[in-house]
Amino acid sequence: MKITLAALVDKPIIDKFIINSLDQALYQLSVCLGDSEYIVVDAQGKGIKAHNPLALQKLVQHLPYQKMMLRQQSAYDEMIGQPVRQSSNLLEVPFGDNKLY
Repeated sequence: MKITLAALVDKPIIDKFIINSLDQALYQLSVCLGDSEYIVVDAQGKGIKAHNPLALQKLVQHLPYQKMMLRQQSAYDEMIGQPVRQSSNLLEVPFGDNKLY
C-alpha cells in the first residue's frame, strides 16, 4: 500500500516512520498507521528514497510522530551460499531525533 507525504500532514500523530535500508547507500521511507504499513510516495506515485537516512528524517521533521526506526535485512547468508533461513534476520533499531531544524 502507498500513501503520499502530503496525506500525512492531516494525521494528528504518526505511529512510526521506518527508514528501509535497500542497498549500501539507498534508503526508502515507510510509515506505520495503526496496524498497516505504507510506502511513502511523492505526488507522481514514486517511492521516496534518499542516499542517507538523515535526508529522509529531515523530510518528515515537521510531522508529529512517535518513533522512527532504521530497518535492514541482510543478504549475507545468501551471498556465502548458506541455506535459506526459516526465520527472518530483519533488524530494526531506533533512529533518534537528530534535531535537523
